[in-house]
Amino acid sequence: MAIPVNLGKPELCAVIHDRIKRSPQGQIPFADFMALALYHPEHGYYTSQASQLGMGGDFATSSHLGPDFAELLAEQLVDMWQQLHQPTPFHLVEMGAGQGQLADGILSHLQRHYPDCLAAVHYTLVETSAALRQAQQMRLAAWQAQSVPITWQELTEIPTASITGCCFSNELVDAIPVHRVTLTSEGWQEQYVTSSVDSTQPFAMTLGPLSTPKLIPYLEQVGLLPIPASYPDGYTTEINLAALDWFAQIAEKLHCGYLLTIDYGYPAERYYSPARSQGTLQCYYQHAHHNEPLINVGTQDITAHVDFTALERQGDRCGLTTLGNVPQELFLMALGLGDRLNQLAQIEATDPQTVRYALQRREALHQLMNPMGLGKFNVLIQGKGLPTNPPSPLKGLTVPPLM
Repeated sequence: MAIPVNLGKPELCAVIHDRIKRSPQGQIPFADFMALALYHPEHGYYTSQASQLGMGGDFATSSHLGPDFAELLAEQLVDMWQQLHQPTPFHLVEMGAGQGQLADGILSHLQRHYPDCLAAVHYTLVETSAALRQAQQMRLAAWQAQSVPITWQELTEIPTASITGCCFSNELVDAIPVHRVTLTSEGWQEQYVTSSVDSTQPFAMTLGPLSTPKLIPYLEQVGLLPIPASYPDGYTTEINLAALDWFAQIAEKLHCGYLLTIDYGYPAERYYSPARSQGTLQCYYQHAHHNEPLINVGTQDITAHVDFTALERQGDRCGLTTLGNVPQELFLMALGLGDRLNQLAQIEATDPQTVRYALQRREALHQLMNPMGLGKFNVLIQGKGLPTNPPSPLKGLTVPPLM
């Protein structure tokens, strides 16, 4: 399949060229390029428009498939509220909330089935994109009209140790800018982006010394220093230092409760396997994926899989306890996805509208648990300051047998 190609947004390319020109070596680390391409305040992929997400955009998340994902996640959040002995306020902090579908679905489910929990909820959205924040505010305005406390804050604005509840994200960590390193005859070098002399492509990749000493202990931790003999020259992978800093910030804000992270990724031993010689970087443009990050600048998503071992270890360093790490398919099954499939199977309608509804719901539920797709996502739950006598293990971690 041919990759749809454009040079990207001219204004954003000009900003990046200027940054490169002002850099001492005429180059910037790939992590800086990715940050500008995705999050430049005016022209970045995520910050300049909200319409690129969803079934008609470049990619869709679990919450775009219908209400089930939000409703099942709400079941886990209610369980957490009960485990914390039903605090008021019960803080729900959603980070990277997209267009607000997940928040809307969670609040709707609480209103229908758990009004006491809804009455305790204070919902905070942490969103760096002005365009997405506007979309969220429009979608959630009806809840604010009903006096449900909903606020938008930067993570830095949240006071230390002020959250009792759950901080959560869905497909956010994969979009945090990563460093890319390549093994050469001289050892590990970092990928940098420089201006291209080729008029058909604005930027080019080059190698240079590691941009920060923080990469060294990370490489040591995952077994890539000293360099194993089984790794060939040209082996390339990603290191997400910014995700570790982000985790430390969240842990600092959390007083009592949970951090729930849903994303695609691997444990370190699989992430940095010799067989994964070109890393995990992927770009998404009009529902096509490829590994060419230097094209379509500002008009395509750039992601890298998550090293979940690194997140668990960072949590340990920051006072978080890992409670479980399970595939999304098992997590959602434990929360009632199988019951929903059984209920759909009982529908005996003959009218086309009901039959179509049942088929669409069934397809969406199967996508959420597809072991080749969304079902293989990881669900990592960590806790801090939890009660010493919680009633039982978290509901989503009591993994049932697959149907």
